[in-house]
Amino acid sequence: MTPTLVSQDDIRTAFSEAMSTMYRQEVPQYATLLELVADINRRTLIADTDLAERLAAGSETERLGVERHGAIRVGTAEELATLKRVFALMGMFPVGYYDLSQAGVPVHSTAFRPVDEAALARNPFRVFTSLLRLELIEDDDLRRQAASILAQRDIFTPGAWELIALGERQGGLDRDQAERFVAEILETFRWHQDATVDHDTYQALHDAHRLIADVVCFRGPHINHLTPRTLDIDAAQAAMPDYGIAPKAVIEGPPPRRCPILLRQTSFKALEESVRFAELAEGRHTARFGEIEQRGVALTPEGRERYDTLLAHARELPKAPDNATHQRQLGEVFASLPDDYDTLRREGLAYFRYAVTERGRERLAAQESHPRDVDSLIDQGWIAATPITYEDFLPVSAAGIFQSNLGDTQHQAYASESNRSAFELALGRPVLDEFALYAELETDSLDRVRQQLGL
Repeated sequence: MTPTLVSQDDIRTAFSEAMSTMYRQEVPQYATLLELVADINRRTLIADTDLAERLAAGSETERLGVERHGAIRVGTAEELATLKRVFALMGMFPVGYYDLSQAGVPVHSTAFRPVDEAALARNPFRVFTSLLRLELIEDDDLRRQAASILAQRDIFTPGAWELIALGERQGGLDRDQAERFVAEILETFRWHQDATVDHDTYQALHDAHRLIADVVCFRGPHINHLTPRTLDIDAAQAAMPDYGIAPKAVIEGPPPRRCPILLRQTSFKALEESVRFAELAEGRHTARFGEIEQRGVALTPEGRERYDTLLAHARELPKAPDNATHQRQLGEVFASLPDDYDTLRREGLAYFRYAVTERGRERLAAQESHPRDVDSLIDQGWIAATPITYEDFLPVSAAGIFQSNLGDTQHQAYASESNRSAFELALGRPVLDEFALYAELETDSLDRVRQQLGL
């Protein structure tokens, strides 16, 4: 009898909910963070009716409360390739390549996430997944030792391996299998207090880079943060101390804008947690933290080029003493980037989703004539353009979050070339191009509009 398979969206939602429950138990401040974000979002939607209408038009209101991204770091090509198989069963695929070594973090990464419109609307769960670049460990003996340690571990349970293979053979999982799959995969992301190495080995890897110790020295990679989405990250940053949470010094990403772009992130500082080493010595380890993000419109390649150029100018400025000064300096640098959606759209700097308005449908039913070009259709109220939300990440911001939660130590960029080909070889497939995905969403919406209007 052929099993009745549940949708990948259902599995992804069940896993993200289970992860959130687990992380809430492991890191109680995460639960406080969710309360803060829910309160900020509720007040923001009441105060800004235009934003509320825009989110509703883009089918984003429903997803806001469930939206999360997590981050995990693995040590070997096999671990990365197996996670690819795990996430595929949840309808999540590798999008984008991020080289964090240029910012002093010895990893390169991708983001596993849903890619089609319906799946994103259902649950846009993302996992920023990093692979340790062992070749960046300068000490030959330490590099070989790290590789040997990683080769001896299996970060997946026997049940996980069985269900991954079963899901691939069947083309999915039935309800009972999906429940077991979520429970088994959750073990890979769970915190384990016991290190797999002695204290001296841990310290040597820690001295090379804290993140290297975090990846290598434990039996599993453990989720290192979960991130809810806020509609006002400046309000969230200001409110964190009132909730007993110490925020990082500055918000990462672009400055505050009337029309948010890309991604802004902040976090509370990583917890110091007790660990037990192989010789049973007690110690402390810093890895896991809580993060908040605010997402804006996705930029086109032209828009992203302008953003990156402005960001490079901003990074040449003296370090600001506080977040307010930092945001003011950023705002001055970014003043030349248009801050209204109409200009961003007309100049081809951002992606938009197009739809026939209610008024347009009424006029169409009345057989009124309409213009044929998009700008005139918008100007005359036949169609509307809503911003397409940026679903991905920013390498400089990701590195800034990692660094601030690894002791605020600023590491020099590693003297190496970006190695996308090696990452994709380890992954076992090319990563998807985020720009192509946004362009497809925009084009599909325009095609629907043209079909409805008979163009």
